Amino acid sequence: MLRLALFFTVTIAQGAYAPRSEAADKPNVLFIAIDDLNDWVGPLGGHAQVKTPNLDALAKRGTTFTNAHCQSPLCNPSRTSVLTGLRPSTTGVYALQPWFRTSDKLKDHATIFQHFAKSGYSTISTGKIFHGGYPPKEARAAEVGTFGPASTFGALPKAKLVQTPDPIRAMDWGVYPERDEDCFDHDIATWAGAKLKDMPKEPWFFAVGFQHPHVPCVAPQKWFDLYPPDKLELPTIKADDREDLPRFASYLHWKLPEPRLKWLQDNKQHTALVRAYLASISFVDAQVGRVLDSLKANGLEKNTVIVLWSDHGWHLGEKGITGKNTLWERSTRVPLVFAGPGVSAGARCDRPAELLDLYPTLLDLCGLPANAANEGLSLVPQLKDARAARERPAVTTHGPGNHGVRTEKWRYIVYADGSEELYDRAADPHEWTNLAKEPKFADVKKALAKWAPAKSAPPLPGSVSRLLTFDNGVPVWEGKPIGAKDVFPQ
Repeated sequence: MLRLALFFTVTIAQGAYAPRSEAADKPNVLFIAIDDLNDWVGPLGGHAQVKTPNLDALAKRGTTFTNAHCQSPLCNPSRTSVLTGLRPSTTGVYALQPWFRTSDKLKDHATIFQHFAKSGYSTISTGKIFHGGYPPKEARAAEVGTFGPASTFGALPKAKLVQTPDPIRAMDWGVYPERDEDCFDHDIATWAGAKLKDMPKEPWFFAVGFQHPHVPCVAPQKWFDLYPPDKLELPTIKADDREDLPRFASYLHWKLPEPRLKWLQDNKQHTALVRAYLASISFVDAQVGRVLDSLKANGLEKNTVIVLWSDHGWHLGEKGITGKNTLWERSTRVPLVFAGPGVSAGARCDRPAELLDLYPTLLDLCGLPANAANEGLSLVPQLKDARAARERPAVTTHGPGNHGVRTEKWRYIVYADGSEELYDRAADPHEWTNLAKEPKFADVKKALAKWAPAKSAPPLPGSVSRLLTFDNGVPVWEGKPIGAKDVFPQ
């Protein structure tokens, strides 16, 4: 990491970054992040009934990556990876905490914001881009030029709408509030739209982060009306789906606040949650549309690169769970759409892509110097020609030693204890049949396993929440050993 720090020190001193006068003709960047959004969007077809007209229109203007995956199925490590251009196995950021700057090896690492700023760009951020309250208020000036409103859940109902097994207020869903204007994320779109009327003269990098459809899955009634419950399609689920899984697979989501499928079914809440998730998606699609409308109304559309992405997916009963925290398709696959200068319109790319690729891709599209520390690949070849070759698969990591590898045909998972899963995605799109123990696939597993990180950095001090480690042959969940007789919570 010392080499990486020296890279930035030397290149800045040598003037490798473009001064503002040279950056004046560069395109702007509108960087739109959506929280917990899986492939239930029109461009990806994850749910046949979803209504996302604004994402649909954006996809027609640009290139959709149909096989894009997050680096971690959890907010903080995923977003840290996007912003630093580094894998979780490199940073040691695996859990909801801590702030990545607490790491000595990352304290001077240039994020995508800082790299653009050093290249003559104004940087602006609003909503959820970093995780939660990060960066701390005292550190914001060093991270981003202008900070708009932070993301919040806004005013929640006085009492939970659904009494889930976990009392956490955010673990909720249903109709609330009455008006869009009173629903969180509307304020983020409003601020972003107003800001686009008064942008700086120099090129800018503007990050806008929405929290929907993250729980609480709430939205006004009109969004629920799009999805009549008596006509709603539920995810296709196999009752005995978990029977061919290694025990270690359950440890990644051992004791989480998200309810299990069994609880949803027993309490007649499965349809209600699916409906609320879909309503939340349509609501946030409308907020994205408001921002894109403002971009166009202010004459900024033609010279702005737009990228829209989600930090990870979300289960709605598949594999018996809800939420994220897994290395299966439902948790790793994310929307990823580019549009604007240098991007082919109406294209769909099936090559594996990673959120790790955003940092180098945007530098490439804007004609800025590369960051040698980036571990991702530029997607510009695929943005020019969706059929262009990709030299490696997508890799997702959740905790040290747990990795998923995704090609166009295969999903391979290896856990910290050495147990494995293998799915033929072409023949088994639901990932119902684990082929890992079949001898005839030994060579396939070997070829895929080489892409999993050989080493995993230890978790940063303070990492506990939602973190699984494998210590001296014992799985440890949030600091507590899991015994051989412990049963996966239902």
